[in-house]
Parts: sequence; C-alpha cells; structure tokens
Amino acid sequence: MRITQGCFSFLPDLDDAQITAQIEYILSRGWAVSLEFSDDPHPRNTYWDMWGHPMFDLRDAKGAMMELEDCRKAHPDAYIRVQAFDSTRGFETVMMSFIVNRPASEPGFAMHRSDYEGRSQKYGWSLSR
Repeated sequence: MRITQGCFSFLPDLDDAQITAQIEYILSRGWAVSLEFSDDPHPRNTYWDMWGHPMFDLRDAKGAMMELEDCRKAHPDAYIRVQAFDSTRGFETVMMSFIVNRPASEPGFAMHRSDYEGRSQKYGWSLSR
C-alpha cells in the first residue's frame, strides 16, 4: 500500500530534478525549507523527527538537496518529507509538504470499528506490512 500524504502524493515519486524544482519554487516564494523523517507515517503522527534545523536563510536549492542526500544516507528506510514554512506573519505556517523518500516496503493501515452501548462507536487502527 502506498502512503498518500502531502502534495503530489497521488503522483509517481519525484526524482531529484523534480524535487530541486519544487525547492526552487519554495525559495522563490520566500519560504523556509525543512526536512523531516519518520518510520511512522500514520496521518495522526504530525510530529516527525527534524533533520537539522529549518533552513531559513537558504537561497539555493543545492543546500537543501545536500541535506536531503545526507538524511537519505542516515535513514534509507524512513519516510522523508520536505516542508515549506512561511514566517511572514510572525509564526510558522506550513505552506507545502511532500514526501521525497519511502522505504522499500510500505506499511498499510486498517481501520477497526467497535460498537458500544447507546449506539456509540469507537475507532482504532492497526499497522500491516
């Protein structure tokens, strides 16, 4: 099962040239670039591990691509995503987010519903490989 989160999630994986083009677009808007990685891509897991610090002063996509390559080497079987932040309002707003690395075998998620008294229902999920 393919995890679909963020921009471009229903498209084939972006190659490095396409990732570079997206980072150039992010920088042209004046947004900061950040890299994050995780082995738990569940949609409710919004707190992925940061790779380094957000690149607020970055002006060239090559710097982000070098960091991405280092992150891929350190975490080859993790999900890695690029995030773009707009800080013009005085706080960080995620403007764009997309996955740039996936493990060879992606987990799937199964939703489970349990019925309780009073017609209430509870939902849970499980990870499947």
